[in-house]
Amino acid sequence: MSTSKKELRLEYKNLRKKLSESDIEKKSLAIANNLIQLPIWDKTYYHVFLPITEQKEVDTEFILHLLSGKDKEIVISKSDFETREMTHFLLTDNTKIKKNEYNIPEPVNGLPVPTQNIEVVFVPLLAFDVFGNRIGYGKGFYDKFLADCKSETIKIGLSFFESVNQIDDVFESDIKLDYCVTPEKVYNFQ
Repeated sequence: MSTSKKELRLEYKNLRKKLSESDIEKKSLAIANNLIQLPIWDKTYYHVFLPITEQKEVDTEFILHLLSGKDKEIVISKSDFETREMTHFLLTDNTKIKKNEYNIPEPVNGLPVPTQNIEVVFVPLLAFDVFGNRIGYGKGFYDKFLADCKSETIKIGLSFFESVNQIDDVFESDIKLDYCVTPEKVYNFQ
């Protein structure tokens, strides 16, 4: 059975609302632990989203610790809501983080990182299907960002929930994931 993006967006937002803080913490830790299986650890630059806690997103703190422990360069972004583009910065001990008007934690300052340097992107999403198609919030930030990445950049979705069979209204311009990691398993779309 396939479903439209609009229906899935609503369904998965509602599923997230039911998650407790304890659920989010346990599931986020399980996702970070499952990431260790992936063949991605020979790369240098990893883009990580900082979660919007109000949206009950995957807590990437565990992933940040994992990357830091492996001496990786961690990249975070700042969103421009007029252009729908993201500017990327190296996360360092000196990076100041502040929530924007949409409660997205973003760097206030930092060392810029060109999109072309980013080798692995952890992608926030609401739902995904067995083909690697994903549904985000519908603003298009990650669509633009992933389209600007090199073709060999590894795109990894992070989801609290398992895949749906098929998303109906996928566009040719939609960028598919290479992997999606849930608390239960790792999906490989390559």
